[in-house]
Amino acid sequence: MFVGSDWQGTEKWNKIEAELSKIGCSVVYLPHTDGISSTELVTKIRAGGLKIGYTTGVFDMFHIGHLNILKNAKAQCDYLIVGVSTDECVQSYKHKTPIIPFEERVKIVESIQYVDEVVPQESMDKYEAWKRLGFHILFHGNDWRGSSMYNDIEQKLNAVGCKIVFLPHTDGISSSILRGKLLDI
Repeated sequence: MFVGSDWQGTEKWNKIEAELSKIGCSVVYLPHTDGISSTELVTKIRAGGLKIGYTTGVFDMFHIGHLNILKNAKAQCDYLIVGVSTDECVQSYKHKTPIIPFEERVKIVESIQYVDEVVPQESMDKYEAWKRLGFHILFHGNDWRGSSMYNDIEQKLNAVGCKIVFLPHTDGISSSILRGKLLDI
């Protein structure tokens, strides 16, 4: 069993260790990360002081552009939720299937240190995502700024007190570019 090292040596976990050892199970204490506390997050949420951010993407063939968006988004919010587009969603608007299956793309995004939560993004409708998740800021690459889809979304989200922050797009890299390079090989 794995548990944070902040529990090591406590009366409660000494008892749990003793009980688990009877059935051949051991407890491994992983290093506690200072400054991160679910108790603090819950307190901030209840006090209304937590800025929740949301970004979404396909995250196919994860690359530095994806990492830059996630890092920049997390720097501007307390809690970052990332929507990973389902294969069906991608097929509906890009008319192609991602190379990396949905479940694997979710696991990759979950492993990124800037990400607090991953959810499936089943449609392109960011307003529906806001109704479900209640985020305060929608982050997206600035390559989408001015598009008719985002002009509409921006109006809807601004009307409910949610803002859109467009983050710098990493030029010269995209999953489509990588896909093209693979086809040229």
